[in-house]
Amino acid sequence: MYQTHIFPNGLRLIHNYIPNKAAYCGLIINVGSRDERAGEFGMAHFIEHVIFKGTEKRKAYHILSRLEDVGGELNAYTTKEDTCVYATFMAKDYERALELFADIVFHSVFPEKEIEKEKDVVLEEINSYKDNPGELIFDDFEELVYSGYPIGRNILGDEASVEQMSREMVLDFVRRNYFPNRMVISSVGDIAFDKLVRLVEKYFAGYESGPSLQTRVKPEIYTPRFVELDKDTHQCHCIIGNIAYDYTQDNRLALSLLINLLGGAGMNTRLNLNIRERHGLAYNIEASYTPYSDTGIAMIYFGCDPEHAEWCLSLCKKEMRSLYEEKLGPVQLKRAKAQMVGQLAISSENYENLMLSIGKSFLIYDKVDSLEDIYTQVDEITPEVLLKVAKDVFDIEKQSILLYK
Repeated sequence: MYQTHIFPNGLRLIHNYIPNKAAYCGLIINVGSRDERAGEFGMAHFIEHVIFKGTEKRKAYHILSRLEDVGGELNAYTTKEDTCVYATFMAKDYERALELFADIVFHSVFPEKEIEKEKDVVLEEINSYKDNPGELIFDDFEELVYSGYPIGRNILGDEASVEQMSREMVLDFVRRNYFPNRMVISSVGDIAFDKLVRLVEKYFAGYESGPSLQTRVKPEIYTPRFVELDKDTHQCHCIIGNIAYDYTQDNRLALSLLINLLGGAGMNTRLNLNIRERHGLAYNIEASYTPYSDTGIAMIYFGCDPEHAEWCLSLCKKEMRSLYEEKLGPVQLKRAKAQMVGQLAISSENYENLMLSIGKSFLIYDKVDSLEDIYTQVDEITPEVLLKVAKDVFDIEKQSILLYK
């Protein structure tokens, strides 16, 4: 399904041919907020904004119009471990998109005026999160769990760090981190692979590789904590969670299955059926698992009436405890596996998600497992493995709790 190529400068390319009118392509860079130095917190995300503000040959308007003029869309995101510029466009416009990627990633000039203007935009983004406790609490919970470590910092930075950003700081961060050998170009669309290789070589071969990413500071110490904050909101917002498996650990797929069973995308999850359907205590109730290169985090989030917070928490703990005290029966396990496999298959039909997913996998593992391989791995998960994983991650004594009241 996937074709790959590695260029002499270390740039990696992965492509999935789809005979579709629309194409999807992204440039993923192995650097994120946890790689920032002291004094530049929020820089990786800030560059995601200002990278579109002008290059040596284009002004901001021409960057934004380059794909938009032919019906395409240009976008970007930043996580704690990577930065991505990606686009959707007509398949005939592959060359236009790749040339634009190379221009903004390697030739952005970061005008002083635009940097000052964009500071206000990012500050408004920070303030918008403060007005949305249902989103802010996720960042605050990771800061609680990873207290004292770079990975715990908010991706956006804070008001003080954003205010002090300068053009020289931006240029220094880019010089240190934006090298082809830390990048993957991921593509899903209607283009022959040999033609795609030639286009990428045309626009990216001239850039030299750089040093490997410096070793990240691994969070070594975790102590469960309970923190309650007064946010003066109508609803109570709560997260209960624990550190979990990183990208390299074998049981991450088993944990994903348990998270899906507990509070995944389906309406028939254990938490949704118990807390929302049976008791009517919450509108939003979900579980999530985020793996990183050297750690991971598993969380349950809910929003409810403040009077029901303790009740909801106790029901969450009950469901978590049941996962490591009661082995899943054959029928339950078969149903959970079928649901997960079905969701994966449907998700793969979203080609933008597929492009980002295979690119991220190639960036981390230098390979992509086919859906058939993943189905086989899911099928091999045993009740005994799930019990062990549940005890590792959902043990009530290991949980941290953050409560907004």
